[in-house]
Amino acid sequence: MTECTQKEFEFQGLKARKVIGKFDGGHITSDAGSLLLREVEKNRSILRRFAKCFTDHRDPKLIEHTIEELVSQRVYGIVLGYEDLNDHDTLRLDPLLAVLSGKSDPSGVNRVHKRDKGKALAGRNTLNRLELTPSDANKKSRYKKIVYNASAIEELLVDTFLESYERKPERIVLDLDDTDDLIHGSQEGRFFHGYYRNYCYLPFYIFCGNTLINARLRTSDHGAGSDCIGDVSRVTKRIREQWPDMQIIIRGDSGFCRESLMVWCEDNDVDYILGLAQNARLKQEIADELNAVRQLHEITQKPQRQYKEFMYKTLLTWKRERRVIGKAEHLEKGSNPRFIVTSLMREAVDAKTLYEKEYCGRGDMENRIKEQQLYLFADRTSTATMRANQLRLWFSSLAYILCNELRRLGLRGTEWATVQCNTMRTKIFKIGAQVFISVRRILVSFASSYPYQHTFQKVYNQLQRINAPPCCQ
Repeated sequence: MTECTQKEFEFQGLKARKVIGKFDGGHITSDAGSLLLREVEKNRSILRRFAKCFTDHRDPKLIEHTIEELVSQRVYGIVLGYEDLNDHDTLRLDPLLAVLSGKSDPSGVNRVHKRDKGKALAGRNTLNRLELTPSDANKKSRYKKIVYNASAIEELLVDTFLESYERKPERIVLDLDDTDDLIHGSQEGRFFHGYYRNYCYLPFYIFCGNTLINARLRTSDHGAGSDCIGDVSRVTKRIREQWPDMQIIIRGDSGFCRESLMVWCEDNDVDYILGLAQNARLKQEIADELNAVRQLHEITQKPQRQYKEFMYKTLLTWKRERRVIGKAEHLEKGSNPRFIVTSLMREAVDAKTLYEKEYCGRGDMENRIKEQQLYLFADRTSTATMRANQLRLWFSSLAYILCNELRRLGLRGTEWATVQCNTMRTKIFKIGAQVFISVRRILVSFASSYPYQHTFQKVYNQLQRINAPPCCQ
């Protein structure tokens, strides 16, 4: 059957009037609020520095889209909800996305080829070359000639984290975690994970509060803490270069409670608070407390908990005794013992505070990972190679960093100060506007019915008052 593109849509009428829709509005965008992100980029130069992490072997005479324009288009597209490369075959017509990406000709009238006239941005095939270029590509390669430098990107994530502090903090708590990223098809690194009961990747994250510091794609045949020391060492070394006497605390669940990680922390003056998997010996240590909270629960019919700390050493794997906090808890469903191990001294923090405030505070990191996966498409790792999928994870990571910088710098003190990326997208970025392009200016006429104009103005004013740090100028 012949496929025909429908030119006109007739909807339910309004009394005697027909309601007709057409895709012929011209330069209209649905993402006008994303101009605020461009103000963040102006002050932080995050995408500009990201572009410098790539080596471009293309012939300069034949380049229509610079690396900075390509990575900006890709990252801004993710922020605005366009996770697939296919979306960009239509998005390349959007003049506002062209403005965000830094195109000097946002209407695309000066494109070289006739087929590209009016399309300022790159299509899916050009963008795809960013991901599919092998590490050994050079000037003699035929099509894919843009090579990313993994070490430089990793350093950029740490640098943006350090720059987020206006003054030296009292201490830094680094949260470690990983999550499942399902694999569909015979991709490189395919491995079945017993806990998640599926074929998946196991990306490893490091956060400090809301700030992303590390996102490394791993195959799922690695345990949670089996190969994290390299990333932790690199991050802590960079922090100590800026703040030599900084107290650094590593925080993670029981998957990271490995002798190798704890020994590394002890040897490098890094503290740790780690979950500890329960066993018969540990439960015997808090047997009296478990019995006491059970009796209290039977009397009050309310959750009861008590804490006990003690020195503990495993029979085979630990080389020394360490401070362990045991939580004896009884809930409606029954006994719920939990344990953590820490290098922090008893004089520094008591058992209850250590568990409830210090250790349990790591739970917010799981929300940040979900935010990136659900709303910024960190799990769209569907290409054939690990290298390409790692770059996709970094595209999502840079999108998260941009949103978090807007949250930190522009949204503070507003009703949106703690919103997640999806709410940011629907309430701030998704503003309908008409775009007028002339030789002298680009006029963006926002929809007059936008309901959050006062808050938008406050965010804009706050961003205008920010001075870029010296490293970003």
